[in-house]
Amino acid sequence: MPYLFTSESVSEGHPDKISDQISDALIDNFLAFDPRSKVACETLVTTGQVILAGEVKSDTYLDVQKIARDVINRIGYTKSEYMFDGSSCGVLSAIHEQSPDINQGVDRQSPEEQGAGDQGMMFGYATKETENFMPLALDLSHRILKELSNLRRENDVIKYLRPDSKSQVTIEYSDDNQPQRIDAIVISTQHDDFADEPTMLAKIKEDLIKILIPRVKAQLKPEIQALFTDQITYHINPTGKFVIGGPHGDTGLTGRKIIVDTYGGKGAHGGGAFSGKDPSKVDRSAAYATRHIAKNMVAAEVADEILVQVSYAIGVAKPMGIYVNTYGTAKVGLSDGAIAKKVEELFDMRPYAIEQRLKLRNPIYEETAAYGHMGRTNEVVNKTFYTPDGKSINLDVELFTWEKLDYVEKIKKAFGL
Repeated sequence: MPYLFTSESVSEGHPDKISDQISDALIDNFLAFDPRSKVACETLVTTGQVILAGEVKSDTYLDVQKIARDVINRIGYTKSEYMFDGSSCGVLSAIHEQSPDINQGVDRQSPEEQGAGDQGMMFGYATKETENFMPLALDLSHRILKELSNLRRENDVIKYLRPDSKSQVTIEYSDDNQPQRIDAIVISTQHDDFADEPTMLAKIKEDLIKILIPRVKAQLKPEIQALFTDQITYHINPTGKFVIGGPHGDTGLTGRKIIVDTYGGKGAHGGGAFSGKDPSKVDRSAAYATRHIAKNMVAAEVADEILVQVSYAIGVAKPMGIYVNTYGTAKVGLSDGAIAKKVEELFDMRPYAIEQRLKLRNPIYEETAAYGHMGRTNEVVNKTFYTPDGKSINLDVELFTWEKLDYVEKIKKAFGL
């Protein structure tokens, strides 16, 4: 019996994502000037107001107000009519020093023995159903909103778009878990006010189906394009008018979009958010490390679909354990437990080893904070950061290192493939 599976995404202008991006911009600035910084920073955004709170241990001083305003303006909240404007909103900082009780459990004389920044379990997932080894429904949801953002910034084909938007894609799968067709697409986008509401709704629906969707399809392989049939049910701004949006329409908080950030409901999630946390927090670093493992394992054809779990105790370097689930798709003649043992031999999952392997003490995090932390493009970019006293630092940094397929040959050798 065929079944349906749905995933959603939200744009960079969604209130929760604004919060994530501000928190991660702060992380990047701290790490740029002091790579040993320990940061846990939360952001709240609401009508005309940004509130920063959290704990920091760093040798650098930042203008956190300017950093927050720059993020808001980059996203596109630049007009007072949005009731949230990067140049005029209030920014309140309640950031204070990290607890020494927590810090003593993390820092060690030998860096290799650095303890985990918290307890918990983290999951990584990969599937061969897309080129980037991500679940298809989530991949399409992200692509729709990224292309909608491109259209908004171009501002020549569609001129009424505002920054806040959401998408959702429902895929029909066969009994053997193969995508058969797209059943439904939901898109809600904030827009300028129109004098005539029925005309507005019809115009938005027509533009998104006839302009946006073809641009998304053009990015995809032919077999994925074939899933876009005439039978798709479209729900475009299904509640009607969506002029009031962003932080004026809905308060935003860091860490409220953890399923959007990961696998769209596929696999599993340990519950810990990523944004605003430096890499000593295994909620973040170990989630990236398990994605790196899962992706390389699927690319090496150990299995068609893999979930990897790792767990930690606060202040303890060695993980509590590693779990692997191949959902019955393993191709190596080993049980999932035996596969997990080999994973443990191949990958050092102590927090310091993860930081070194994936280069996580670099300012690479603002880019992760919208359109998913997984399934992204590994690339080197140049970034410049500034201190309040006029100093600057220019760095080449490698983004999304956990998406590299650099362990495929090691895995094939270990599994005799």
